[in-house]
Amino acid sequence: MRPAALLVLNGLLALACMAHAEPPLFSAAGYRIEHYRSPTPTHNEYARPLDTEALQRLLIEQPHARLIDVYRRPWRHGQFIEDEAHANLPDSLWLANTGDGELDAQWQSYFSHHLQQASHNDKGWPLVFYCRADCWLGWNAAKRAHAMGYNNLYWYRDGIDGWQQAGLPLIPAQPAALP
Repeated sequence: MRPAALLVLNGLLALACMAHAEPPLFSAAGYRIEHYRSPTPTHNEYARPLDTEALQRLLIEQPHARLIDVYRRPWRHGQFIEDEAHANLPDSLWLANTGDGELDAQWQSYFSHHLQQASHNDKGWPLVFYCRADCWLGWNAAKRAHAMGYNNLYWYRDGIDGWQQAGLPLIPAQPAALP
């Protein structure tokens, strides 16, 4: 085969490979942006990971710690759409959709507003982020809170599923309203 034809063939093969390539899992900023429901790491450099027993201890030692559920809820026409019933850990603040890898200005403002309220404007207030087991949304939200200057962060990796599997109560929940 002639060199020119070989170059064209190699170029076509490269384009075909790129067309079938998987989208990236992480954004340039390091947030998970694809396949949110997949195995998560055991660590988070921005938040201390907790299992169910450690979370129970934390809630006894620091009863003012704020639990923040970031499970998703569809948003259409300026309102949350209840596609399924949702329950979370007692005394949680549900900040739906704030664990996504990329937030537009509306969701970033929603997250910032409610974190300021939940922390009483104290960047050192203990905040515990969670979603479900094998869910990157809590991991992303903890990273995002850290980027906003919060520094007493926890990540409950097992989330709603771990709490329920331990036989602990869940309560019906609704997302916090957009400000």
